[in-house]
Amino acid sequence: MKAYLASIAVGLLVGVVYALFQVRSPAPPVIALVGLLGILLGEQIPPLVRHMFESEVSNRSWLKQQQPHVFGELPVCTKATRVTASLKDPPHA
Repeated sequence: MKAYLASIAVGLLVGVVYALFQVRSPAPPVIALVGLLGILLGEQIPPLVRHMFESEVSNRSWLKQQQPHVFGELPVCTKATRVTASLKDPPHA
């Protein structure tokens, strides 16, 4: 997660510098970025199709067989579990 935050921070800083010097960004047009997103999503299709046609039963969990998520490891929310636990057991008066 730190790498993503550092990347966006540096990108914002460079954008501000470009704006101050009134220089256009050399970044690719939006259509190229959409193409890159398509590549990332396309990488997820072959393992999914392979899993669908796999007839062998595995002892491992389906989640453990999956490739890493497109956007990296997803955050885990522990605060929500504490909130729902406290809602189930209200304090005694």
